[in-house]
Amino acid sequence: MAGIGKHGPCVVWFSGLSGAGKTTIAQIVEQRIAKCGCSSFLLDGDLVRNGLSNDLGFSEAARTENLRRSAEVAGLLADAGFIVLAAFITPREVDRQRIRDILERHEVIEVFVDTALEVAESRDAKGLYRRARNGEIPNFTGITAPFEPPLSADLRLDTAPYDAGTLAERVIEELIKRRVVASTTREVTSA
Repeated sequence: MAGIGKHGPCVVWFSGLSGAGKTTIAQIVEQRIAKCGCSSFLLDGDLVRNGLSNDLGFSEAARTENLRRSAEVAGLLADAGFIVLAAFITPREVDRQRIRDILERHEVIEVFVDTALEVAESRDAKGLYRRARNGEIPNFTGITAPFEPPLSADLRLDTAPYDAGTLAERVIEELIKRRVVASTTREVTSA
């Protein structure tokens, strides 16, 4: 299926701890590919939790349902021709596989934004990690709920040695490699 801009439809699913930089990297990708006429849509965990999934808590079942709903929306946006940049913690391998199953009709790029827990905590502007450590937030990924690193992510972005802009370029390179966007995207985004 052709995209609505100068690209094909695709879902780029970013997973990683809260504060890993998923949304920041996705925003940079979105800004850079827009310069060359690509139409994208950023789906972020906070955005979905404040709207579509505001009726859900943070139990394992509620998280699974939140991710299911988010994957369905991502699929609809990809059906419409968008490059969907989905930034969700997605802590369990079983949920990541379920997302791939829901999105099987689309090009999916799974991106693991790999950040050490102490680094993610140091970026915690909302104080969520502190609140989780104080017992105020149950089932908080990385503190009282596990994060299972992806077994087969298409890209692993190690945030320790690289800044968000450099990591965004790696995502764009993958979009070019898969022919979702044209190789001329590289010239436009690096200018």
